[in-house]
Amino acid sequence: MNNVIEIDSLSKMYGKARGVKQLSLSVKGGEIFGFIGPNGAGKSTTIRTILGFLKPTSGSARIFGFDTVTQSPEIHRKVGYLPADVNFYDSMTAQELLDFSARLHRVEAAERIKQLSARLDLDLSKKFRSLSTGNKKKVGIIQAMLHDPELLILDEPTSGLDPLAQRTFFHLLTEERDRGCTVFFSSHVLSEVQLLCNRVAIIRDGELVTVEDLKEPSVAQYRLVHVRFARPTVLPEIPGVKSVEGDGTEYRFMIQGDVNRLLRMLADNTVDDVRIEEPPLEEVFMNYYTGGTTATKEC
Repeated sequence: MNNVIEIDSLSKMYGKARGVKQLSLSVKGGEIFGFIGPNGAGKSTTIRTILGFLKPTSGSARIFGFDTVTQSPEIHRKVGYLPADVNFYDSMTAQELLDFSARLHRVEAAERIKQLSARLDLDLSKKFRSLSTGNKKKVGIIQAMLHDPELLILDEPTSGLDPLAQRTFFHLLTEERDRGCTVFFSSHVLSEVQLLCNRVAIIRDGELVTVEDLKEPSVAQYRLVHVRFARPTVLPEIPGVKSVEGDGTEYRFMIQGDVNRLLRMLADNTVDDVRIEEPPLEEVFMNYYTGGTTATKEC
């Protein structure tokens, strides 16, 4: 399927301060694409730049083939956007704000607003300033979806939502994908990525670390190996080990690739117990944030 988002060597600098640097990635039509990294990694800067709210220092981006600098009005007609911090007119009710948004998009959305607010359990009669953080986020979600956009760009969409609202929101995203909408969302909550996304990009300190297909073996082949030795043991450096923790005679390894290489090296020592399991996706990706450690340890 054709790419909906194409980012080519995009950089955004704030004077000497780094925003994002030489970022290149593409998002396919009809996929849910995760954009993850810790707070301050450059996720919001990237999103604001590709939407035309910020001018890039260098590089370019295109959405639906339109240049994000010179053709942003064409892009905005096709996109639903949810910022990380939702701020609207405080004196307007949620209903008034959403009706106003529908007029801006030139669509009749009364029934759509009614359905979405019912599913998210949002009281439309309350003024925006009186809403909780979670309910303000619900208003933002509905305004992003009410015109049935072809692309949803969502910046930290679940922050402030209670678990029940999060579950409903995840259902809404899968429904949007099933009708053909492309979803690009940023998050620092890795469990959301594992639940929803086809592919994920990892950003750290403003630079792209990797793009992973969550169905590919490169992600699935990570294993956690727990080993207990009969006596304190000095371990050499082991190929494929991304991290190792040791305390006394017990070790815990994160390994990528063939686990037999590790087992053969461990077999030179007296092993009391060994356990192999799949690690949570969060722990796999934390290796990208921290760089992972492979250590020789003596206990």
